[in-house]
Order: sequence, then structure tokens, then C-alpha cells
Amino acid sequence: MPFSSLKDPVDLARAHGALEAAWLELKREIPPEDHEPERVRLAYIVAAFALAAQSEKELVRRSVERFREKLP
Repeated sequence: MPFSSLKDPVDLARAHGALEAAWLELKREIPPEDHEPERVRLAYIVAAFALAAQSEKELVRRSVERFREKLP
């Protein structure tokens, strides 16, 4: 459960929104057979940055950058 550490409903909503926005940006770069595990990996990245980011836009940017650092 990537977002289980987020207790504030505002933080949780922002994380979910950022996950959706980041995934829309990234999913075309990922083979369809890898979508499920890579989306979960992205969710954990979003959760890790959720409380540090000042805005949802920053959260998306930082998450996408980190995700791409680990692409094969």
C-alpha cells in the first residue's frame, strides 16, 4: 500500500492526482506487459515525495524524474 503512510485527506488526494498525472506522462514509454508493476513502482515514488513537494505539479515533476532515473 504505497499511500498508507499518508493520513491527511488533502495529502492523499494530492498524491492520487499526482500519480494519475505522472502515469499519463510515463505509460507510453513502458511496454504494456510492464504497466502494472511499473505503475506500482511509480506509486511508491509518489508516496515518498508526497509530503516534501510544495504542490501537485512539483510532486509530478519530481516523481517522473526519479522514475526515469531507474528505467533500464
